[in-house]
Amino acid sequence: MIISLTTSPTSSYVRDSNWRTEKFDVDLEFGKSGEYKFKQIFSDGDKIEVKTERDIWAKTGNIVIEIECWGKPSGLSTTQADYWVHQLSLSGEIIGSFVIPVQKLKDRISYLTDNKEVRTVMGGDSFQSRLVLLPISRIFG
Repeated sequence: MIISLTTSPTSSYVRDSNWRTEKFDVDLEFGKSGEYKFKQIFSDGDKIEVKTERDIWAKTGNIVIEIECWGKPSGLSTTQADYWVHQLSLSGEIIGSFVIPVQKLKDRISYLTDNKEVRTVMGGDSFQSRLVLLPISRIFG
């Protein structure tokens, strides 16, 4: 088991340079709750959609999410998954992943679309897939 020693985003203290803190119990509890949620995602029967992004993301800063194919909803639009896992591959090696609840991802893309912060393009087989180009830096806010 790996214990997170990071603080919650709403914590009111700053750690000193040697990372020790008077609020270790708070950090420990926060880390354990994160571990529990992650474990729960993979063991409680939640459905997971896994997509792997190849090298181009490293140049563009975007991931690609399919929402339509051959004129019909597909991909994120139709998934029955509870969580979306988007892996980043570089030179054939997975170097990291994002895990996000599907509804939060849909809401985020909707918000970014409304604010013209993402765009859609046609791609895939015979250029029949409508794809959202989602900047990695905007996935979570």
